[in-house]
Amino acid sequence: MKIVVLCGGLSMERDVSVTSSTKICRALRAMGHQAVLVDMFFGLEDIDTPVEQLFDALPPIADAHVSEGIPDLDAVRASRKWKSRSKVGKGVFELCALADVVFLGLHGACGEDGRIQATLDLLGVPYTGSGYLGSAIAMDKNLTKQLARAAGVRTPQWFMYFYDEALERFIARVQLPCVVKPVDSGSSIGVAIAYSEAELRDALEANRHLGRVIVEQYIKGREIDVGVLNDRSLPSIEIIPKTGFYDYKNKYQAGATTEICPSPIDPAIEDGLGAMALQVHRLLGLGSYSRSDYIVDEKGDIYFIEINTLPGMTPTSLMPQEAAAVGIDFNELCRQIIAAAVKGDEA
Repeated sequence: MKIVVLCGGLSMERDVSVTSSTKICRALRAMGHQAVLVDMFFGLEDIDTPVEQLFDALPPIADAHVSEGIPDLDAVRASRKWKSRSKVGKGVFELCALADVVFLGLHGACGEDGRIQATLDLLGVPYTGSGYLGSAIAMDKNLTKQLARAAGVRTPQWFMYFYDEALERFIARVQLPCVVKPVDSGSSIGVAIAYSEAELRDALEANRHLGRVIVEQYIKGREIDVGVLNDRSLPSIEIIPKTGFYDYKNKYQAGATTEICPSPIDPAIEDGLGAMALQVHRLLGLGSYSRSDYIVDEKGDIYFIEINTLPGMTPTSLMPQEAAAVGIDFNELCRQIIAAAVKGDEA
């Protein structure tokens, strides 16, 4: 098949996206597909081959890795040759329109929030993952938690803080410790645990540019993730950072976190995690795969935290490890995701 692997974009998670997509594209080529890796923001500006010939003259795939620091998006914008306000580079949609399917290796803004999904729907091009509506809702942690709570899913108590409201009045409502996090981004970017009022103030100030944040009840317990693949929950994976919490650095730097799959956890809790993962996945109307985050406290109670509609596929990512635990290697995982996208387009 002719496949565009779409990555990068103007997201704080662009390094994660490029690294995931590089691995995906290599796997697809190894399976015999005509797969082209394209950065959504830069497009084809450095490729001289005509768009209609790209699937027959496949560009080389450069190595990629996730750096310790968060990308400088101002520098990314400045480095593009095409000086346009468009967040989509030259030739991207033209190439996607020629593809049999688009593999969305995007993360964060413009990738998981439903906008690119809606655009591909209008173009009539099938793509991997979830549709525009489920993607948009799942990207918003506040909306997701509201729907989950209304459906009886246990989730930590939370408040929305808008930066135009009185800070002192808001702080008086918050019980410490708490977790401060952006409403609509992933990879733990901007997340902080506040144990004191001073730390809470610092965390809120660090995210001021966002305009709003979630301040969530801190639940002490074991960090567990569960993937869903083709309406089936995968074995859970326990995450144990060697220092601190599961932040951006601990997620993507090899050796920074111990990951155990399947989780060494009571079978009844494992069943509960799988059932909850499926419940939230279906509640949001998601597609062929997702991965959701949980905390299991010392009493064995399960708390839903958030859900990811395009889980990472980097060398340290969790979804491939969970799939491997049931005999699905990386290439087969990519094959199943592609197959679901094509089948969904034919339905």
